[in-house]
Amino acid sequence: MRWTRSYIPTLKEAPSDAEVISHKLLLRAGMIRRLTSGIYTWLPLGLRALNKAADIVRKEMDEAGAQEILMPTVQPADLWSESGRWEKYGKELLRFKDRHERDYCLGPTHEEVITDLLRGEIRSYRQLPINLYQIQTKFRDEIRPRFGLMRGREFLMKDAYSFDSTDEGADKSYMSMRDAYTQIFTNMALNFRPVEADSGAIGGSFSHEFMVLAETGEDTIAACTAWPKCSFAANVERCAVLPQKADTSSAESLPMLEVDTPHAHTVEDIAKFLSVNKNTILKTLLLIADGKPVAALLRGDRELNMIKLKNLLDVEELDFANPEQVTRHTNAPVGFAGPVGLHDVKLIIADHELNITNDWVAGANKKDTHVMHLNLHRDASITQWADIRNAVENDPCPHCGTALELKKGIEVGHIFKLGTKYSESMKAVFVDENGIENPIIMGCYGIGVSRVVAACIEQNNDANGIIFPPPLAPYKVTVINLDPKNEAVTAKADAIYAYIKGKNLEVIYDDREERPGIKFKDADLIGIPLQIIIGGKSLEKGFVETKIRKSNEKGQINAENYEKEFDALYEEMLSMWK
Repeated sequence: MRWTRSYIPTLKEAPSDAEVISHKLLLRAGMIRRLTSGIYTWLPLGLRALNKAADIVRKEMDEAGAQEILMPTVQPADLWSESGRWEKYGKELLRFKDRHERDYCLGPTHEEVITDLLRGEIRSYRQLPINLYQIQTKFRDEIRPRFGLMRGREFLMKDAYSFDSTDEGADKSYMSMRDAYTQIFTNMALNFRPVEADSGAIGGSFSHEFMVLAETGEDTIAACTAWPKCSFAANVERCAVLPQKADTSSAESLPMLEVDTPHAHTVEDIAKFLSVNKNTILKTLLLIADGKPVAALLRGDRELNMIKLKNLLDVEELDFANPEQVTRHTNAPVGFAGPVGLHDVKLIIADHELNITNDWVAGANKKDTHVMHLNLHRDASITQWADIRNAVENDPCPHCGTALELKKGIEVGHIFKLGTKYSESMKAVFVDENGIENPIIMGCYGIGVSRVVAACIEQNNDANGIIFPPPLAPYKVTVINLDPKNEAVTAKADAIYAYIKGKNLEVIYDDREERPGIKFKDADLIGIPLQIIIGGKSLEKGFVETKIRKSNEKGQINAENYEKEFDALYEEMLSMWK
């Protein structure tokens, strides 16, 4: 493809509303344009990258035995009412009525539609297992679309659904998809990790997220530093923190002592006022679990993990107590709660970490007062010791005991073992070998195909622009003619362009009559992996210049016998991404 015949509207500066680097670079590189909030048009270069991602996904899904279908974007409300999600899904579900006043929605996901399809077709266990997938546009009416493709309202997604007759079969389908996803993101040359995750609104018994590692990621991952020997990684809300050896001795503890702490409401205030370290302070958090008060105790420099606590308590609703409720249960304003002397609080849950010492600073349940030398075993009535905090750097890996590290990641894929959540509510059943009717066991597997492109750029960029991995690059090579009016330069550029095309490599030929500086900037901006640069001065010396975008390494190849040297250079470029 020649640049002069292409639509590549690059920009010198990103629009002011572009926030993250992928959004800025996709706009500047002429790959997308905004239509309205959270909705984008894909331009030729961007669409090529998007299609590359979709093709890699499609190939591995087919290899794994899944079959491609295409389901409608518009879905009837009746199906969502059957599953119970019409009321529960929230305002992200864009609802509307047709001319007959019937309720519909734009599909954010397709569990209901696929379940409805299969319940009308599957009768016997002999028809299972089945795995069906689609690559299709989805719509979620995000309250605040932002970050370009990272959190848009309309996006391209691959969603797959497995159907099995046994739990063993469902586990096998799940692992097959986990392996396929690993291969997909490996084939995209992305640095990623599969992590244990929470199932969220989709539901299901367990799930994994696939995270592209990038400093700009919104999610925090706790990963074992022994990778790849130990493959453990988990979202922080799912990462178990192993209990350490408890110190139950009370003999060494000094008597509990009340101290005045005027206006010291926060952990930072108390540490400064009493000249103690934050890790010696115990904070008492008051929460309301299904209408009942609960106290959660953890170290002052730790964060409460609401998901862990909610799962531990097995409740539907869990929220922090409001100031009025705090005062009711502590007889003190916010900031002075402690585990000793709470009023009408039957459940006091202490984090495992508080078990390793017996000398704490805590609130005294009195205004402007704290206690020192608190011994939880001696002075408080702990209902349960449990893991209720977020993992932090250097916590032991729950699989092998090696230290954990925290990394930032961007979710690009999520797989769920749904079980019978949808098949039971929508009566999708099969008859087993004994003639007994059972609900089909389901799995759900999604990849944000358009998000992959953005995540790839978040991971691979520099001050000059995008650095595309070869599998996702719109073109593998760019041939840059620095002087189209020079017959010798143009003849050589044409010949090299024809040679690369003849090798069935995707190549774009910059034949514009523009200044060399503009061509260099555009080549770096759009991030094509390999640049071949033909100019008059170098040609007179018998060579053409080269640049590998990933390393920014410049070189040269023979202008006359360039074939073998180009082939070797191309392989060298590819090897940098393995």
